[in-house]
Amino acid sequence: MSREPAANVFTSESVTEGHPDKLADQISDAILDAILAKDPLARVACEAIVTTGLVIVVGEITT
Repeated sequence: MSREPAANVFTSESVTEGHPDKLADQISDAILDAILAKDPLARVACEAIVTTGLVIVVGEITT
């Protein structure tokens, strides 16, 4: 019994300027950059959650 290879599906997400995802990405990137500037061997798993009037940063940082 042989199977044909499954088709690959490519998807992407695009958000407009001012979208909370863009702000969340900027916050997470800034934290990552700041930690790696101090300790290039650090391990960072950082996410930011953004909504109106609230920012939550979650994750793990090991230096």
